[in-house]
Amino acid sequence: MLRFKEPFERRSKGGWPVISGTEKFSHNLPQEKILVFIRGSSKRELSQKRGLATTFFNVQKCTLTTKRWLEPSGGLNNDMEYFLQQLINGVTLGSIYGLIAIGYTMVYGIIGMINFAHGDIFMVGAFISLILIVALGVTASMPLALLILALIAILIVSMALTSVWGWTVERIAYRPLRGSFRLAPLITAIGASIVLQNFVQISQGARNKPLQPLIPGGFTLSDGSGDSGFVVQLSYSQILIIVVTTVLMIGFTTLINKTSLGRAQRSCEQDRKMASLLGINVDRTISLTFVMGASLASVAGLMFLIYYGVIDFYIGFLAGVKAFTAAVLGGIGSLPGAMLGGLLIGLIETFWSGYFSVEYKDVAAFSILAIVLIFMPEGLLGKPEVEKV
Repeated sequence: MLRFKEPFERRSKGGWPVISGTEKFSHNLPQEKILVFIRGSSKRELSQKRGLATTFFNVQKCTLTTKRWLEPSGGLNNDMEYFLQQLINGVTLGSIYGLIAIGYTMVYGIIGMINFAHGDIFMVGAFISLILIVALGVTASMPLALLILALIAILIVSMALTSVWGWTVERIAYRPLRGSFRLAPLITAIGASIVLQNFVQISQGARNKPLQPLIPGGFTLSDGSGDSGFVVQLSYSQILIIVVTTVLMIGFTTLINKTSLGRAQRSCEQDRKMASLLGINVDRTISLTFVMGASLASVAGLMFLIYYGVIDFYIGFLAGVKAFTAAVLGGIGSLPGAMLGGLLIGLIETFWSGYFSVEYKDVAAFSILAIVLIFMPEGLLGKPEVEKV
C-alpha cells in the first residue's frame, strides 16, 4: 500500500524511520515537497509502486491532501469521495479552458476564422500577471483586503496589456489579409503564435517560472474519517476560478445580447457587408472582438498561474489546442457552447487521469471530440448551417 504522508516542512522537524523492505523518496512539487513511503516485499514490487506514485503526482500535483492511499493493484479508490474531488478538479480546469474557448468562438463567429495565436495570448497574459505579482511583492502573508485589491489591480492591468497584444495580432495578421484567400490569415496567425512564444522565451527564459501560493487553504468537505480515508478539499483558489468564470460568462452573455456593441457583433457575424451599409464600423467591431477575447485569455492566464503555481513559455500551445477543441465540441460561435465544451474537456481529462492513465488523457479528450463531431458536426450547442442554393 502506498501512503502519502505530511508536507516536507512538518516532517523535517522530526524525521521518520525507514524500516526494512520500505523504499523512501521525495517528490518536488511547485508548492510543497512530499515524502513518500512505499512498502513492498521485492524490488520489482517497489519499482512498480514507485511508478504508480509518480503517475499520481503528475495527475494530482495541485490538489494533494495530507492523506492519500492507492490500492496494491494500482487502481485508485473507487468511492464517492474520490469522485467528488475529481469533479471539483475537473470543473476548475474546465473553467479555465472555457474562458480561453470563448475567445476562439467570438473571433470565429465574427470573421469565420480561427485565431491560432489565441493560446499564446493566454500565455502572455499569465506572464504579465507573474511579472506584476513579483514587481508589487504580492504574497499570501499580506492582509486579506490588501491582497484582494492587489489581485484586482493586477487583473485589470494584465487585461489591458494583453488586449494590446490581441489588437496587434488582428491588425497585423488578419486585417491586411481579410480579403485574401482564407488560408493566408491562418498562416500569419501561426506565425504570430511562434513570434509570441519566442519573444517570451528570450525575454523571460525557457525555464519554468514558479509562484508561491497566493491563496492557500480551503474548505474540507470530507475529513477522511470514512473507510476510504480520502480527504476532499475545495481550495479557495478553486472557488475563485469558478466564481470569476461564472461572473464573466454572465457578463459577456449580457454584453452580446443587450448592448449596442453586441448587436454590432451579431450583425457582422451575419453579413459584414450589409452591416457596413447600415453604418456599423466593421473594422472597429472586429478589433474590439479580438480585444475582448484577449482580455478573457488574460483572466484565464492569471487563474492558471494562481491555481498551478508554475508557468512557462509553452503553456499556450496545448491549452490553446484544448480550448479550441472545447469551442468546437460545444459549438463554434456559441458562447454557452464554448463554456460547456471547456467544462466537458476539463472533466474528461480529470476523470480519465484519475481512473485510467494520465498518459492518454489528451487522447481521450480528442477522441470524445471526434465522436461528437461524427454525429453532431455543428457541436453540442451550435446551430446547423443551412446552405442556400
